Amino acid sequence: MSKISLKVNGASHSVDVDPTTPLLYVLRNDLDLHGPRFGCGLGQCGACTVIINGAAVRSCVLPVSAVRSEITTLEGLSKGGTLDPVQQAWIQEQVPQCGFCQNGQILTAKVLLDKNPNPTDEQIRKGMAGALCRCMTYYKIQAAVKVAAQLKKSATGVGA
Repeated sequence: MSKISLKVNGASHSVDVDPTTPLLYVLRNDLDLHGPRFGCGLGQCGACTVIINGAAVRSCVLPVSAVRSEITTLEGLSKGGTLDPVQQAWIQEQVPQCGFCQNGQILTAKVLLDKNPNPTDEQIRKGMAGALCRCMTYYKIQAAVKVAAQLKKSATGVGA
């Protein structure tokens, strides 16, 4: 066991865990954050996605000791009670069916739009390809990404 310091959603935490413990387990079991989910355990489905250094990262395969930067989880997207444009778009477009993949979908979309505020349909499909949806709501996901881009543009003027 080792003391490991993490900054998650703007708050500092110290956890006493085996350094090889996957970040996902620390987030869920030690920090009680339930946005990231265990899906495949191989980093292939995206359910466990978090944002680190502006990238969508699979927390189920990342040892907690390897994290050196702030982590953003689904719980950290809203600010001061205001939803992120991606979260707003997901609600507006009624994307979730079972909801299991939504953590990975939303965080992947956030990263995509932060890098490309006005993506084409093809860029959305390519950017979202690593986040799998068992219910096959890909058309709704694509529509929500487009709505989120518009909401973000309206709020910030980015992508205009």
